[in-house]
Amino acid sequence: MPKMKSRRGAKKRFKVTASGKIKIRRAFRSHILTSKSTKRKRNLRKPAYLHPADEPRAHKMILE
Repeated sequence: MPKMKSRRGAKKRFKVTASGKIKIRRAFRSHILTSKSTKRKRNLRKPAYLHPADEPRAHKMILE
């Protein structure tokens, strides 16, 4: 049987932490930043984690 292939798009978007949580990049941080408040932009810098219900699916996509 051939090797399982990971989904390359998912591999680039998700990062698995040491505890097994999946870290993701926050949305709404790429453009039109002038209309967003400083507080909102600062909070968007903080790390975001995938919801626990979606973790098994993401692990399967990145094969870890």
